[in-house]
Amino acid sequence: MCLQTVHRFERVCALSVACAMAAWPAAAQQLGPKVLAGVGIDAGTQPMPGLYVINRLVDFTSVEARNRNGDPLPLEGLDISAFGDAVGVAFTVHPGRMPYLNFAASLPVARLSISIDHPLTSIDRFGLSDLFVQPLKLGWRGTRHDIVAGYAFYAPTGRFEPRTDSGMGRGHWTHEFAVGGAAYTSSERRSHASMLATFELNERKRGIDIRRGNMFQMQGGAGVTATSTIVLGVAGYALWQVSDDSGADLPDVLRGARTRVFGLGPEVDVTIPVLRMRAGIRFEWDFGVRARPMGQVLGAGTTYRAWAPTPRTSK
Repeated sequence: MCLQTVHRFERVCALSVACAMAAWPAAAQQLGPKVLAGVGIDAGTQPMPGLYVINRLVDFTSVEARNRNGDPLPLEGLDISAFGDAVGVAFTVHPGRMPYLNFAASLPVARLSISIDHPLTSIDRFGLSDLFVQPLKLGWRGTRHDIVAGYAFYAPTGRFEPRTDSGMGRGHWTHEFAVGGAAYTSSERRSHASMLATFELNERKRGIDIRRGNMFQMQGGAGVTATSTIVLGVAGYALWQVSDDSGADLPDVLRGARTRVFGLGPEVDVTIPVLRMRAGIRFEWDFGVRARPMGQVLGAGTTYRAWAPTPRTSK
């Protein structure tokens, strides 16, 4: 592979990862895991009714990229840093015997920095990214289990300039279909395992004939309540690209290359009852990577329950 081709491959795969991170969802229900490590041990849980204000951030760093076979690319001095932060709202209601109804939306801001020992591949961007909307998610909450299923989309509201590589938008619509759940070891819900599976259907990019392949992703983990307010656990993720990238403007070096990655790491969540707030942090390492950078992801966030319905009283 010639040096120019290597540079083009590195640039495109790194941008695809970082821009995916910039489309950063914020949902108290832990739905919309476009970003790896965006959700953790509560991925498939169903929250209680209320209005939630959420902040989610993620930081991805990498100094190595892998080709379609999982082998390291000879990219000297590669340094990738992608940071995204989003503030959003989520609303959950439970109308009688019906399933829980969940709605959410957020708008992220992101920064992407890519450098290598070649001036043509240095990038440093900052700005708003694409809008995330979850028009509906259904949930069922049992004594020792939760089940969730929903639909969300990412609208190309962020700036996207395909010919100049500027802006933090992805330039296309993404439709996301999700299903998941959680299992608890007892009715007290002190320990659990949870998983959320999503299928991402990507449309054609605006202003350029490229269509990103569709993705299948799983995120989740297991946790145990260490104290009345602290939960310790292990979180993980897996992503497979299930269809090829396509389009007349797609570089030849990327044709037939499908992204794959797995990740695993610790998570700590803390509940602060007096503030009606929950905060969490997780750190996960990539492995089994193909056709993308390999690195580590720090995810963190807070969820504030701004409103809760008045409990029903029996007559």
